[in-house]
This record gives sequence, structure tokens and C-alpha cells, in this order.
Amino acid sequence: MKLSLPVVLASAYAGAVLAAPLADLNAALTPRADPAQLQWDHGAVNDYPIHHSCNATEQRIIRRGLQDAITLAGHARDHVLRFGNESAQYRKYFGNAPSSGVIGNLARIVSANKAKTLFRCDDPDGNCKNIPTYAGHWRGENATDETVICPLSYTKRLFLEHFCMGGYTVANSPRNTYFGTDLIHRLYHMPAIGEDHVGHFADSYADVMELAAHNATFATRDSNTLQYFAAEVYAFDIAVPQVGCPGKLEEESSTTTTMPPTTQPTQGTPTVPHPPAPTADVPPNCHTHEGGELHCT
Repeated sequence: MKLSLPVVLASAYAGAVLAAPLADLNAALTPRADPAQLQWDHGAVNDYPIHHSCNATEQRIIRRGLQDAITLAGHARDHVLRFGNESAQYRKYFGNAPSSGVIGNLARIVSANKAKTLFRCDDPDGNCKNIPTYAGHWRGENATDETVICPLSYTKRLFLEHFCMGGYTVANSPRNTYFGTDLIHRLYHMPAIGEDHVGHFADSYADVMELAAHNATFATRDSNTLQYFAAEVYAFDIAVPQVGCPGKLEEESSTTTTMPPTTQPTQGTPTVPHPPAPTADVPPNCHTHEGGELHCT
């Protein structure tokens, strides 16, 4: 049988290709000058930085408080990933709003790049010294990436092991009873975490319930709502399984529900465990929230 010329040429070409020597797999490759720079997350900061002004004990307590904040936010995120917007706790705080915004805002506490955040203890603005009831404050326009922790935090805040103890209820106890919820509040003030998106649209527990019922879109990015939700699902799922400690609102304080601000607050936003003493010097444009928390605009 005679083969046509094209078939002969094709066969010869294929044989030549197959006969070509293979690359030397043992040849040394020239390494990159800096392999770390090839990592997609090169330069990311995974732990919240703490300023050198905090001594060893203060650093340990702050790190523990931050871990509690991550635990609370991480579990709340996982709760929503598991149940979507259908759990009783979700409906209570966010109504029928889609869950993606809530998941994202909680995930930022856990996983966002922490390079532009800083916790310090040297009281650069003098608020810890001048206002004894301050337990800490966001530095606002003085340094938007920084939060000061005052000495009062170390004696007045509780860790998660104490959750639902001592008569605590989500509805009636101050949000800053626990270091973890307090630091969630402080973290959302920092643009690196809150992205100027999470804000204060409701004040008290009653306000939060009102926001969920009538303006769930803002509830999903309200700092206080996210704190209450994280506390309630942790209590119900982890601290006292299937029971929790939600409480029933005993009395309604004067409420304040606001629309989103056009700009971020420019002064510190302190959190304190008790209402400020009448003789304390409170900065201008500040007011007291439920539970004695001060908020400055």
C-alpha cells in the first residue's frame, strides 16, 4: 500500500517531535530574590497591633479582650452562615434583611487586614486622666486608626467565661460589660474595620429593636445592633446552650434613632461602665447612652 506524501510527512514530523529530548527535570531553578513577595497576601497584618506604651500586663489583657471580640464576632458570623436570615435571633435584630451584609461586617472583625489599627495605653489626649469614668476612647480626628485603653478597662471588664453570670442579660445590662463586646464597638470606629460604613444609627436596646422592625437595612450595619446580636447568639449557642440570657427589657430609656451621618465622628467615642459623675468634665458634643456609655459626635 502506497502512502500519500502528506501522510509520510506528517508521520516523519510526529516522530521527530517524539524523539526530541525531554527537559532536564533535575536542572536547578534560579530562586526568586524575595519569594514572600509572591504571596497574594504579602504584607497583611493578622494580629491587632498594640502600642509599646502598654506594659506586659496591659498587653496580655488587651490581647485577651481582642481574642474575645474575635470569638464573639466569629461565632455570630458562623451562626448566620449556618442559619441565614431565618434564625429567631437574626430576625430579632435584623428583621428580614439579607444576611450578606451582617456576615461581612462581622467577618471584618475576625479577618480584615489589621495594619491600620492600633491600641495604645499612654493617654496621648489626656482623656483617661481628665475624665476618671473613661475606660477608653477612639481618638477620632486626632488619629483615626488609634484607640486608647484607659486603666478602668482592666478592672471593670469581664471575659467570656463570665457570660450570662451575675444577673447579666443582653436586654438590660450594659453592652460594655464584657471586654469582647466593648472592643467590637471600638474596632468598628476604626476605618480599617468599620470602613466608615458601620455606624451609630440606634442607641439603646429599645432603639435597636425599633430599627430592626422598621429600618432593617441600617440595622445590618449598626454598631450597637451587631454587638447585641453577637452577644445574644453567643449566649444562646455557647454560654448557656438553647437557653441563653436574653432578658426582657425592664424599662425603656429615652431613645435616639438616627439616620446615617454624612461624616464620621471626629472626636473620641469613650465607653464607660457607669454614668459619668456630675463633676466630670465631659468634652463638648458628647452625650450619655444607655448603661452610662458616652458617645461623641
